[in-house]
Amino acid sequence: MAVRVTPRASRDAFAAGAPEHFAARLAAPPVDGAANDALIPLVAKAFGVPKRAVTLLSGDSARFKRLAIAGDPDALAKIAAGLYGTEP
Repeated sequence: MAVRVTPRASRDAFAAGAPEHFAARLAAPPVDGAANDALIPLVAKAFGVPKRAVTLLSGDSARFKRLAIAGDPDALAKIAAGLYGTEP
């Protein structure tokens, strides 16, 4: 899944973004991986999985990041659709 990250936001938030990616607003600054470290638990909470189930695949120092989430694909798709307000 793709996520567009906005660091130094007023609070952490994860929601639907454009059709091709989710949007994450993080209070953490983009320094020394702090934003990446804040993104993992935020995504895990949104999808109801443990932090160890979320892996950063690419975009370590970029605004757009690719993540992998381990778990039941049907359940994860349903949660993603719920974030976008659509049914799978």
